[in-house]
Order: sequence, then structure tokens, then C-alpha cells
Amino acid sequence: MADWLSTDLFLSQTCSLPFRARLHGLVQMVATPDNKISNCAPGYYHSVILARADNIPDLAANDFILAYNEPMSQSGWAAPQSIGITGASRLQTGGHAASAQALVDGRADVAAIDALTWHFLSRDWDKASRLTILATTPATPTLPYITSLNQNASALKLSFTQAILSLDQEDRETLQIFGLVDIKVDKYLQLPLPAAP
Repeated sequence: MADWLSTDLFLSQTCSLPFRARLHGLVQMVATPDNKISNCAPGYYHSVILARADNIPDLAANDFILAYNEPMSQSGWAAPQSIGITGASRLQTGGHAASAQALVDGRADVAAIDALTWHFLSRDWDKASRLTILATTPATPTLPYITSLNQNASALKLSFTQAILSLDQEDRETLQIFGLVDIKVDKYLQLPLPAAP
């Protein structure tokens, strides 16, 4: 948070929950990345609700341990809350990959992980095959790029767009960044703020 609020901030990416809960009005939004998430419009993403393939809990019963990365996470905390997935108890892991590991280790039964992280884990992590998707959450605007109030956000967006377009297709697919889109700040702010764990 201190880095995001620094007057020296040139470019960063933040989750939409801290953006709308604490950063809005104190930083400028540059743009939203297009990560080409399946079944989502450009600039949107969702969370996947995961469990171990050999231990699938009843989501409706809500009698499971929910792993989440942190309370200020749209994809790890707010998104599952929005569809009634709260868990009888919760395990804060500090990161989406750590939540997936908690499932594999048997320390949690269910985890909510953003679709982009799940894409990377499915591609690069040998233990991803032990997990299965139980549900997906509604799509919301992707994590925005931000800059300080002192910067020229329009010029930064133009330069950043040119940098992305200068990458070859293989690098864009590796990074899963295909361009920038304009999503109005109001689209972020209309999302509700969840109760803390």
C-alpha cells in the first residue's frame, strides 16, 4: 500500500478491491490489461473455485475450509463471497499459488484463485493436475494498472501499449498480456466491498 500511494509511483498493478476500497482518488488508473481470459470480455476476468480432485466438498453445505490469499483480494476473497462461498473456517495463505498448495497439502478443502494465476499454474506447475474446478465466479474488471497523481497517465498508457505491441506473439502468450483496454473507473467502484474474514 505504501508503494501504491507513493508520489514517486510510475507504474504498478493493483487488485480491484484495494483500488476501490483505498486507492481510488489517490492514484490514477492508466488502463486495464487484456489477458484473454476464457469466457470473459477483454479486460475482464473471474475466479475459479478449486478443490482436490479426490476430495470434492459440497459447496452448498459450506462445511469446508476455504483457503484465500488475503482479505483485500477481489479474486481470492470478495469473488467467492459474492456467490456465497464462505467456508465454515478459513485459512489465509498470503498468495494464490499458496492457496493451491494448501489444497494439495490437505490444509484446505476449497480455494478461490484468479483465472490468470490458474492459467499459469495449469501450464507450469506439475501439481495442478491434482486440482479440479468446481465453479467460476462472475466476471469483473481485471486488475488495473495505476500511476501516481503526479504522472501523465495518458502518455504512460500510450507508451505501455507500444511496449506490449512490440513483443512477439510468443512473449505475449508467455506473459498472457495482449493489450490494454479502457474500463471506466465506475465499473470498478460499483462492485461491493466484502465483509472482512
